[in-house]
Amino acid sequence: MALARIHFSEDKAEFVRSLKASDFENGPFQTYADIVIFSAALGYNYRKRVLLGNYSRKDPDAVLQEQLRNPFIIQLIAIAETRDPKILSDQKENEIQRIELFEEYVNGGLEILSNELNGVVDYTEKILLMLKLAKQSNVQSQDFDLSKFL
Repeated sequence: MALARIHFSEDKAEFVRSLKASDFENGPFQTYADIVIFSAALGYNYRKRVLLGNYSRKDPDAVLQEQLRNPFIIQLIAIAETRDPKILSDQKENEIQRIELFEEYVNGGLEILSNELNGVVDYTEKILLMLKLAKQSNVQSQDFDLSKFL
């Protein structure tokens, strides 16, 4: 079966274009595939799924699943979301469901990014700051009590 395409929501197309580096702009991501992966991970991390609605039919065009550096993230998010191993089967309806879940997380992640980057001049610096703060909060929230393991 042909590999699926990951679509961007039409209302986020301009924002997605602004995230990609080009000859004229210095965006934080080199490819649309990188934007897809980062946005899906961000959306999943914050449990933010947003229905796709109308999708962009021009620039940015859909990203082919084979363009993702690790296309297995689609399956990982699907199994984590549904907790049903049947979602990984090759049946067409399961493939469609996996892609829809993934696109919803991409769309949710883009919504988070859009809100965080609103009015920001240097997207790269702000994204790095967001990642640093997220890492610090994860480290601080993990209070390990060694006595549990002794």
